[in-house]
Amino acid sequence: MLTPATLTRVVGAALDEDAPWGDLTSTTLLPADAEAVADLTAREPGVFSGGDVFAAAFSLTDPSLTVDVHVGDGDEFAPGDVLATVTGSARSILTAERVALNFTQRMSGIATLTSQYVRAIEGTSARIADTRKTTPGLRAFERHAVASGGGRNHRFSLSDAVMAKDNHLAVLQSAGGDVAEALRNALAQLPHTTHVVIEVDRLDQIETVLAGGAHTVLLDNFSLDDLRAGVALIGDRATIEASGGVDLETVRAIAETGVDVISVGALTHSARALDLGLDVRIS
Repeated sequence: MLTPATLTRVVGAALDEDAPWGDLTSTTLLPADAEAVADLTAREPGVFSGGDVFAAAFSLTDPSLTVDVHVGDGDEFAPGDVLATVTGSARSILTAERVALNFTQRMSGIATLTSQYVRAIEGTSARIADTRKTTPGLRAFERHAVASGGGRNHRFSLSDAVMAKDNHLAVLQSAGGDVAEALRNALAQLPHTTHVVIEVDRLDQIETVLAGGAHTVLLDNFSLDDLRAGVALIGDRATIEASGGVDLETVRAIAETGVDVISVGALTHSARALDLGLDVRIS
């Protein structure tokens, strides 16, 4: 969640990185009393995300700046649209400009890509979810951007759910452990609210993880035929998630197999930053 504490911590760190001893250009070249108005302007179409982050970059730099965000997170925009306006000290606006743009361009890029995936599966029962393949330190911002684009958030961290993947199962089995028994033992120790997801990469693994009590079975890198077979085999005994080999060309066919969730790492690790600019007007 984009809590005030998260905004202050992450945006503050970015500002400290960008101007650790102040902005030498603005403070030496610009009059201290110069005022300006700056418009956040779209250079291309997209879906907006990061309004609070954009505002925080300016307010943490200079609380006297006025920031008006004209669109909401999740709103679509067209080239030339003015998305936000900042008014106040020209020095302060130019000091915060790059950080504000970096976050907003990145987040809007993720929201825009996510919306394309969501539109691609319209009419199916599946939903698009993100993964933990996020930029270190920016997960809260990037996950928020996925939600802005109409996607769903997976577990936020390793502390939020049990999710056993191929490497976990390989270690367990190499130690002589029984997967179903290990799952039952884990469930006996966990709070009843904890969700358990188990990844499989073959159809013959499904019954074992269901016997262990998995709440979600993640079908990883399955062919379309095997996805359909997995959906038929699992039925309503668990939530069915698909991952691997997902892109905008394949996602519709994957959704049509009947899976409940499609997790897409590309939403956060491959999204392109949108072209947004901050156009300064002297007031």
